[in-house]
Amino acid sequence: MSVPQPAVPYHATAQRPGWSSLPTRLRAEVTTRLGAPVVEARTAGAGFTRGFAALLRTADGDRAFVKAAPRAEQPHLVDWYAREAAILARLPGGLPVPRPRWTLWEAGWYVLCLDPVDGHTPRLPWDQAELTATLAAFTGVAEALADPPTELTALGLPHLADLARDDILWWGEVAAGREPVPPLPAPARGHLADLVALESRLPDYAGTATGLTHGDLRVDNVLVDTAGSVWFCDWSWLCHGPAWFDLVTLLITGYATGLDADSLFAAHPAASGAPDDALDVALAALAGYHLTAATSAPPTASVHLPAHQRWTGGQALAWLCQRRGWV
Repeated sequence: MSVPQPAVPYHATAQRPGWSSLPTRLRAEVTTRLGAPVVEARTAGAGFTRGFAALLRTADGDRAFVKAAPRAEQPHLVDWYAREAAILARLPGGLPVPRPRWTLWEAGWYVLCLDPVDGHTPRLPWDQAELTATLAAFTGVAEALADPPTELTALGLPHLADLARDDILWWGEVAAGREPVPPLPAPARGHLADLVALESRLPDYAGTATGLTHGDLRVDNVLVDTAGSVWFCDWSWLCHGPAWFDLVTLLITGYATGLDADSLFAAHPAASGAPDDALDVALAALAGYHLTAATSAPPTASVHLPAHQRWTGGQALAWLCQRRGWV
């Protein structure tokens, strides 16, 4: 039996400037901070932004991962990178997370330099060893963020519950006629009221969480290094919320490529204590978000973003339909 494949190549979705296209002054300052000329720049293929991101190797053999964005053209990226730098510097020690080395401003660009991770996004369909390693590594992250350090929470991180109230009730917007009805698979038609009811529970569920959630734990924010160890990247969206929400976002690709995602969710420690319908609530909210967002991708995003959102939203909705017995 063939296994469904993603609509986008998650290892090659980014549209980024190359090292040689960066402003001369910027390259000179980065080179100075690195301590030796850059002899190789391997552009990151994953992701949906147009910011510079590459694994750099210098003439003396040092390596570093560098992100950069121009304030004038991509202020949102500058804000995201600066937020990520602050978060990474305060995450608990020992986590599989690239740590920041330095930041700088030059030629109107903000630059974030991180410890390098030489790895690849997980193979889809999921390789069993990579899946096992990813879920095990996430267990440690979820445990560490269940009681986060005060220096991290002092950053004034947002609350998923507030984001949900303000931004995530997309099926409610569709039902009210403020968003167009996205294309729905046959099993979901006639269940708009159910989708509204499910997603509306997310703010209350998220509001009871005492820990932090990554907030964007997609498969392309996971790296498997050459030793088979797993690292979690792109921490700009860290917020107060339940770990099980991250688990759902991570497992959508597992469901989509034929895994028993229900069992994987139920067996994971991050789902311990979650409300009985937490998985359904998260799937309804994620489906609504992705399917409505796919119609209005920003021009600064990768051209692959709408396809990713349509596919991810469709898979979340299909998973929900299967669980709910909507046929």
